[in-house]
Amino acid sequence: MLDKARERRKQGLLVAEGLIEVGMALGAGYGIEHLLYDPNLTSEADLQALLQYQPTATSKLIEVSNPVMEKIAYRANVPNVVAVLQIPDRPLADFKTDPKPLILVLETVEKPGNLGAILRTADAAGVNAVLLCDPQTDWYNPNVIRASLGAVFTVPTFTATASEALEWLKEQHITIFATHLEASFPYFECDFSAAVAFVMGTEADGISEFWVNAAQKRVIIPMYGRVDSMNVSVSTAILLFEALRQRKM
Repeated sequence: MLDKARERRKQGLLVAEGLIEVGMALGAGYGIEHLLYDPNLTSEADLQALLQYQPTATSKLIEVSNPVMEKIAYRANVPNVVAVLQIPDRPLADFKTDPKPLILVLETVEKPGNLGAILRTADAAGVNAVLLCDPQTDWYNPNVIRASLGAVFTVPTFTATASEALEWLKEQHITIFATHLEASFPYFECDFSAAVAFVMGTEADGISEFWVNAAQKRVIIPMYGRVDSMNVSVSTAILLFEALRQRKM
């Protein structure tokens, strides 16, 4: 049932699979409801490596057979552990960030694979938070967790309306850069060294007029071939690592 977003929200629980992903979640402080493992796939050392994050969770361990693991696992190739975890209550209004944060705002990103890939990039670039506005999928979709390799647990993530996100960005005095084709500056001519937020949309629709109007500056990634757009995860990576380059100079 927890493979459905509605049930995840209702129960306040999510499912994570695999030693890497579960380890990321436990290291980030996600509480364990159950930790299921197949002793033929998971060694005692593997379990101890997970429990180092939450030693009191030993009572949550449930040993299952391989046929049972095959039935409960979402992945086609059965992982070594499956964890039922508590979704933290983390309001955006309460989140405090660095003096010069790097924030990513995603609008109506609908493909779990794209969202997961973006989270991996956000983790690699040291992004302080990712805000998901008007989502078509949720953070804890199994495909998002898998595609992110657990980065969904390592980067502070929030779901908010566009208005809520904008209000928070203003309160934090963060300059908003919107990716937009018209009246835009090439990204390499912009200063990303202060407190900045990038607003990214989908390849098909871009971002809404709400964010176009809310932005202090509009940026574009010039393209010199015949294709007129890039995958949103690739575009995001280009901007984030340009910001990282500027901050490390």
